[in-house]
Amino acid sequence: MTSSRTPCPCGLPEAYEECCGRFHAGTASAPTAERLMRSRYAAFARRDGAYLLRTWHPRTRPARLDLDPAMRWTGLEILAAEDGSAFHTTGTVTFRASYRGGSLHERSRFERVDGAWVYVDGDFLE
Repeated sequence: MTSSRTPCPCGLPEAYEECCGRFHAGTASAPTAERLMRSRYAAFARRDGAYLLRTWHPRTRPARLDLDPAMRWTGLEILAAEDGSAFHTTGTVTFRASYRGGSLHERSRFERVDGAWVYVDGDFLE
């Protein structure tokens, strides 16, 4: 059971419900590409595959998503964000997501579909 005091996995100071929880629940949409990236990281951390698929571009979305129950995400660092605001239709977010045993460094691409930000794809970086 999540309480309103549970910190959001995305690294922002708000509690989960006021931060990414409202995006996961469908009561709000991420206003920027960076917030969508953060909410997707939080969804990976919470193993919310339905949200991940829902926020994936229809052109690149996999038919299914198998999340490893043993994976433990431990932190997110946003390294750069280009475009992706309310005034843009595309954006990129470069980040490092840490997990127990390593990290993932990626530059992700986002687009708006019917006004909502969605993840398109990404390039893994060294």
